[in-house]
Amino acid sequence: MKKYFILFMLFIAIDTTAQSWAKDYDYVDEFAFGLAKVTKGSKYGYVNKQGVLVVPLIYDEAMTLREGKATVKKDGKWGYIDSTGKAVEEFKYEDAGCFREGLAVVRLNGKYGFVDHNFALVIPYQFENARGFAEGLAPVSNSKGLWGYINKSGKLVFEYQYNFADFFVEGQARVMKNGNLIMIDKKGKEVKENE
Repeated sequence: MKKYFILFMLFIAIDTTAQSWAKDYDYVDEFAFGLAKVTKGSKYGYVNKQGVLVVPLIYDEAMTLREGKATVKKDGKWGYIDSTGKAVEEFKYEDAGCFREGLAVVRLNGKYGFVDHNFALVIPYQFENARGFAEGLAPVSNSKGLWGYINKSGKLVFEYQYNFADFFVEGQARVMKNGNLIMIDKKGKEVKENE
């Protein structure tokens, strides 16, 4: 019984410690790759699990770490940092997304494309809008505002036909076609509610 009491008190002490440093921030995100995004005022940074600020509160916007990198905004441009806070790509993008399945969607000169972990351009800047990859496909839009899906080679696998397109989750994605929200499968076929 004494052993359980000690474990309980240790848990309380750890929890209290976590709560004490969390009060120093306006918002504390969930941990990913050992870091949590925090905000204070209008600035973002990252803390480790002990509550130590390892990436200073210098960013105008920030995203949760994914695949070992975080997307951060400073002075109106987006760039990337690693889990130590070191900038691994210059702040040059007009918009940037998190890494998903080895690629990140970025915008430069008004067009979206995709870069790999070395920030080499893998899929050229050609899309009016784009979202990250999920299950091997990414939603992208053309100049008419219609959405389709590309694969990791940049090949359009579902033609531009949707007014809206979301990520695939468990083989299905939510899209809007002719004003109706529907679910499609990875062949582009509509999935009925009971299927």
